[in-house]
Amino acid sequence: MRGRRALRSAAALGLLAMTATACSGEVARLGMPEPISDQAERMLKLWQGSWIAAFAVGVVVWGLIIWAVLFHRKRSDDLPPQVRYNMPIEILYTAVPFVIIAVLFYFTARDQNYVEKLSDDPPVVVDVTGFQWSWQFDYKEKVGGKEQTVASVVGVPVAPNAPSGAKPVMTIPSGQKVRVRLHANDVIHSFWVPALLYKKDVMPGYTNEFEFTARKEGLYEGRCAELCGVDHSRMLFQLKVVSPAEYAKFIADSKAKAAGGAQ
Repeated sequence: MRGRRALRSAAALGLLAMTATACSGEVARLGMPEPISDQAERMLKLWQGSWIAAFAVGVVVWGLIIWAVLFHRKRSDDLPPQVRYNMPIEILYTAVPFVIIAVLFYFTARDQNYVEKLSDDPPVVVDVTGFQWSWQFDYKEKVGGKEQTVASVVGVPVAPNAPSGAKPVMTIPSGQKVRVRLHANDVIHSFWVPALLYKKDVMPGYTNEFEFTARKEGLYEGRCAELCGVDHSRMLFQLKVVSPAEYAKFIADSKAKAAGGAQ
């Protein structure tokens, strides 16, 4: 009877914990920032699904441990029934972990392919160059079949507590696919925007690429996530997601400014 009451209490506590998790957005994200892109949403779901699978396995393991402790305690000096060389149990021990790993592998590979997929002709292309210790953002457009830089933002190292206006800003439109091409002139850096739930290495002599579609307008912090030298902590930037109309105005203003400077 005591064992059954303990199991009921444990089940009630588990149900209460799951209910509390469902009521809180932050807790439901399990430590992840609020995602702002389609790709980040997919990664968050994979993260949550992995936790659910881990919790389910944990419940089974905890249940078996509690069951063994409560119902198979030593009650006499008699040797309990032995289950060595039990073929069905041995097969179960082998098959269950294999199935769990296979399921996790499938969903991980599926979502990785989705996140890393590149389209043929994205509407927005930004070349990002990391250097000690800041960022340069070059906005590309095809003019006469050739790709040209139509706007450029070059940053300088800033203090971690610097105001927003001191950081270089990468501006992109919401609802449109953006391709980011990563370059480095000196050492290995890492492009990281926590709200994208994604980061990618910026390597000298090699161009890394990825695409994302942002859905939530706003200003989001970014930084280098690879120790790259003495001023690594000052290699900060911001990602600004604006409406397509605001982005078109940003590009038009940049073109006009460049044309005025060329005269």
